[in-house]
Amino acid sequence: METLVKGIAYHGNRMLNHVREDMQELAASGFNSVLHMFSHNDWDRHNNIMGEIFSISDYYGLDVWVDNWGLGGPPGDKSHFLSYYPQAHQINSDGTINAVRVCYNHASFVDFTKRWIDAVYNAGARKIFWDEPHLADDRAGDVRTWTCRCEVCKKLFEERYNKPMPTLFTKEIEEFRKWTITNYFQTVAQYAKDKGMYNSVCVMFSSNVSKDAVDLGVDLESICSCPALDNIGSDPYWIGAVNSNYEDVYRFVYEKSKQNLDVCRQYNKDHNLWLQAFNVGVNREEELIAAADAIYDAGARTIFAWGFKGSDANDYRAKAPERTWYTCKAAFERISERYRNECREKARKQIF
Repeated sequence: METLVKGIAYHGNRMLNHVREDMQELAASGFNSVLHMFSHNDWDRHNNIMGEIFSISDYYGLDVWVDNWGLGGPPGDKSHFLSYYPQAHQINSDGTINAVRVCYNHASFVDFTKRWIDAVYNAGARKIFWDEPHLADDRAGDVRTWTCRCEVCKKLFEERYNKPMPTLFTKEIEEFRKWTITNYFQTVAQYAKDKGMYNSVCVMFSSNVSKDAVDLGVDLESICSCPALDNIGSDPYWIGAVNSNYEDVYRFVYEKSKQNLDVCRQYNKDHNLWLQAFNVGVNREEELIAAADAIYDAGARTIFAWGFKGSDANDYRAKAPERTWYTCKAAFERISERYRNECREKARKQIF
């Protein structure tokens, strides 16, 4: 049977004594994978420490995935890269500068990403997690402001479509935005793959829960078209999207997870699905059980939660982090037991 991968996103700490305690707790709680952030700040200030963190994780039997947290801007940090290359900002369609996001088409950012991959490789990690790539798209009533319309993007658009880039959002703009992100990954993910590294990506779903993330410049199918990406995932976070009851949470998470898995099967890709363990309200912790059931029932076997101890190190932490963490572990224990029972039944059928 397919191995059940159970992982946790871990960040907010670079003190090795705490890392040892936390990795030991993860291993003792039945997790076999951990996602570590490797931000620009980590690269500058904790480069050797990150190598030790990866080694500690490996010692406790945890498979290490490394997150490109904030390299190009949100959903992670504001991009520090732009301090060195201010010409690489995403430019909004109205001509204003997007202050915190990098244009994926800038050659300087592609080169920077390759150097980051080298740093991750030299620190000992071999699995990269490309976290929620997207392009900005803001709406105020009927006014839609999108990126990127910098000079590089305008030139590339004109070369592809043989006409100037418009300021209005058109079908060609939608296509070009998808091409921008997939073209970036064709280059950087292939660079990592050539070094023997494994590439996974997580795609945000649209704020419109009835459709894919077309307004983000990427969707499951467009990113699956990139051969260098081995694993395509998503995060069907339900808080703020559906009512707070088992049935609604289960239905929402199941449908989104199934959508992800269907596309992965179509393109012969591995998958990753994410359980929301942050921003969980008081007395909503049991929704993690419904969501984990739904992800597992949809067929996912690579399941991570964001994040460790209810994301207690962040402002967006759960309202009762310890209780959320207790329920998160219970959710993983529940699907672990189901997985063991399925393995046993499969073995019994081969004997009896």
